[in-house]
Amino acid sequence: MRVNLEMKPIQINGSTGEGGGQILRSALALSMVTARPFCIENIRANRPKPGLLRQHLTAVNAAAAVSNAQVMGAELGSSTVEFVPGAVKGGEYSFSIGSAGSTTLVLQTILPALMIASSPSVVMIEGGTHNTHAPSVDFLCKSFLPIIERMGPRVRVEIERHGFYPAGGGRIRVEIDPTKKLTPVSIMERGDIVEQTATATVAGLSPDIAKRELEVVAKKLEWDEDSLRIEQLADSVGPGNVLSIGIQSEHVTEVFTGFGERGRSAERVAKSTVAQVNHYLHKGTPVWSHLADQLMLPFAMAGAGEFSTCALTPHSETNASVIEQFLQIKIQSKELDRGLKAVRII
Repeated sequence: MRVNLEMKPIQINGSTGEGGGQILRSALALSMVTARPFCIENIRANRPKPGLLRQHLTAVNAAAAVSNAQVMGAELGSSTVEFVPGAVKGGEYSFSIGSAGSTTLVLQTILPALMIASSPSVVMIEGGTHNTHAPSVDFLCKSFLPIIERMGPRVRVEIERHGFYPAGGGRIRVEIDPTKKLTPVSIMERGDIVEQTATATVAGLSPDIAKRELEVVAKKLEWDEDSLRIEQLADSVGPGNVLSIGIQSEHVTEVFTGFGERGRSAERVAKSTVAQVNHYLHKGTPVWSHLADQLMLPFAMAGAGEFSTCALTPHSETNASVIEQFLQIKIQSKELDRGLKAVRII
């Protein structure tokens, strides 16, 4: 899609709202989609280490490669980036973060443009596959991408090697079959629950950790053994532990993820993840906060769409403000019953 507007660069203050890397990633994605240049200052100003880290620099370089862009400020630690996109081209791309930075966040930056490109793409990204403060590959495959495919494109993600913090070393392979135009989607009801699963994954660690996590899940959620699964990995560069709980309903699947880390017991990991699941089930909303944030940009690209969610996070509200600077749409939030919100693109 292209928006026929004056080509003056959009000025973005990276310290507004939650002031994190999402502002940069959304700006890059939307710049490629609309062919509008932008200049962002104060990148990640509200973070302990402001400026571009390896993950964010990889996102900038990936966006530049996909769109043949002219870029200024693409270096580690930079707080200002000027980005002038060219024509987006499908094809084969390979990017390496060089750390345990999130592969899914780099993919999030370039996927919007590639899923409406004129030809298919195959993208390889090396880095972390399961990171705190980032959507896991499990969430991407089971929750986010099924909705994207309802909008038209086909996106297949394969984990060729798992990567956990701090070793990284993971690799994902992404195949994208684009569509000419995104179809609007409505997700206002969750529908009946079809399947509930919990997978405890360990790499280079005792399977007893996974067993203890699933014991908490079984007790707190009253699930039987058919819903529980232990996954032991042999392909990871370093050790890692992830607990992934999926709630598949008629109209949406939500995935909740807990990450093991040094000094945090398996029981604590499981209890905090289960608490999120219980909150989600109790509220009755189809779209939880993280998925709500992810859906805003593709729904805005479609020019319409709606979903029901809980209260929007500052992260989502900041993302919405960036989207509205690039696209001729409004992201409207309306109160519903039970403290829920209807988010609509108008």
